[in-house]
Amino acid sequence: MIRAVWLCLLLSLGGGSAGAEEPLRVAVASNFAVAMEALLRAYRQQGGPPLQTVTASTGKLYAQIVQGAPFDLFLAADAERPERLEREGKAIAGSRFTYAIGRLVLWSPDPLRVDDRGEVLRRGTFRYLAMANPRLAPYGRAAKEVLQGMGLWSGLKGRIVRGENVGQAYHFVQSGNADIGFVAWSQLAGAGRAPEGSWWLPPADGHAPIEQQAVRLSPRPAAGDFLAFLKSEAARRIIERHGYRLP
Repeated sequence: MIRAVWLCLLLSLGGGSAGAEEPLRVAVASNFAVAMEALLRAYRQQGGPPLQTVTASTGKLYAQIVQGAPFDLFLAADAERPERLEREGKAIAGSRFTYAIGRLVLWSPDPLRVDDRGEVLRRGTFRYLAMANPRLAPYGRAAKEVLQGMGLWSGLKGRIVRGENVGQAYHFVQSGNADIGFVAWSQLAGAGRAPEGSWWLPPADGHAPIEQQAVRLSPRPAAGDFLAFLKSEAARRIIERHGYRLP
């Protein structure tokens, strides 16, 4: 199945065409999709070449890369999968670096639902809690760690709605299919937006840091050029403006 997915991706990205140089192919963790759009606009304004992106959970993208999906760069939502790709010889050694630190937030569109200490989780005054799948998505793993630290994981498992990635978790809450959910702060406060509804930012020591790393998968010079841009002050300002901490 995964092989079929990346073969379709190869064809859709023009992998079998000759002539013009192929666009750079970038695998992007779903939480970073909006920030990536802003980065691409800035990159093109500086004269950078076209890029094509595919967004999904970090775990799913990692599996596709391992199976041979033709990506040039991987912008993950954790440090584990990029490090593993380097160790497995599927990424260029020494290219890996942290481009952003993600922030987990418990959120509801209802301005009265979530208190500023997360006690709504203990009170249980909700039907369903959305979160990303901990096996696939770092934000889901962080949410599970917060619930475990509060001693609530076992008791709430039957009321948790799992999305494949944090984007799906956000959609569950936004659509009303879940009353509250653990999502990415960048989804609420990115690009200078004022957050809506109510939210709680768990303490940083409540879960392992969401250290988002990028890694180069191909030797194409354009891949190195974009990674250099990603480290620039202009790119870092965009990343910070979209709700992330900087490393």
